[in-house]
Amino acid sequence: MISIVIPNWNGRKLLEKNLPAVLAAKPDEIIIVDDASLDDSTSFLKKKYPEIKIIRNEKNIGFAKSCNKGVAAAKGDIVVLLNNDVIPEPNFLSESTKHFADQEVFAVSFNEPSWSWARIYWKNGFIEHEPGPKTDKTHISAWASGGSGVFRKTIWNKLGGFDDLYYPFYWEDVDLGYRAWKRGYKILWEPKAIVHHEHEGTIGKNFSKSYIDYISSRNQLIFIWKNISEESLLRQHFRSVIENIIYFKNLKSFLSAFFKLPMIIARRKQQNNFQNSITDSVILKYFQE
Repeated sequence: MISIVIPNWNGRKLLEKNLPAVLAAKPDEIIIVDDASLDDSTSFLKKKYPEIKIIRNEKNIGFAKSCNKGVAAAKGDIVVLLNNDVIPEPNFLSESTKHFADQEVFAVSFNEPSWSWARIYWKNGFIEHEPGPKTDKTHISAWASGGSGVFRKTIWNKLGGFDDLYYPFYWEDVDLGYRAWKRGYKILWEPKAIVHHEHEGTIGKNFSKSYIDYISSRNQLIFIWKNISEESLLRQHFRSVIENIIYFKNLKSFLSAFFKLPMIIARRKQQNNFQNSITDSVILKYFQE
């Protein structure tokens, strides 16, 4: 059984434009988690698509928590996460879900034509990421996009889903993918599962570029402090932070992450209660050129 979960915030026009293609894929169910939209998203859905299940948040709780609520409500063990600005091609489900015959596969990321599989690497004391080289073959991926990917719910539940430390958005899918790799699961990118994604269709219309950059920079720090466990890498990171603290590219981001340190440490300890079968260095080697 396949469930599609779509988080939505003030996306009435995007839903009207993109939902027909989602419905054409004929999933077993569609759930839309409305994050306290101020537009007429929910009234539009109730009138136009009564077959779609709507979960409406009473207040805005952000991307991670909204996705977690949708996955928790999903009946299927295979759960697709789609942003409301994504238009899938007809065969995107069949081409991606076939990989779940392998019980070690946690997630599959769809092919957005202007992007590729996700690569992470270590540079100057920081985790960086970028699209890997384009290929026409299935490829491992550092994570599956939280806005255009499909996940195995049983493993999602074991990992705890998206971490709301990254509120309101960005890096939560990178974090989940990294935790999956550390636990020995696999994530793939499937070139034949094509979707068209108008990136930041919602975020870009509701937040300034400076705010988006601030959140992204802050969450990069949270990711490192929460997930990197090898002492040599941590030493490099903190040396780099100390050397550049005065000229840090976004001091506001650093301070914001720093004030979350008690929560970050608590999550880090929680993760350490589970056996990590794969080290940081091994994971990074997976994605070397």
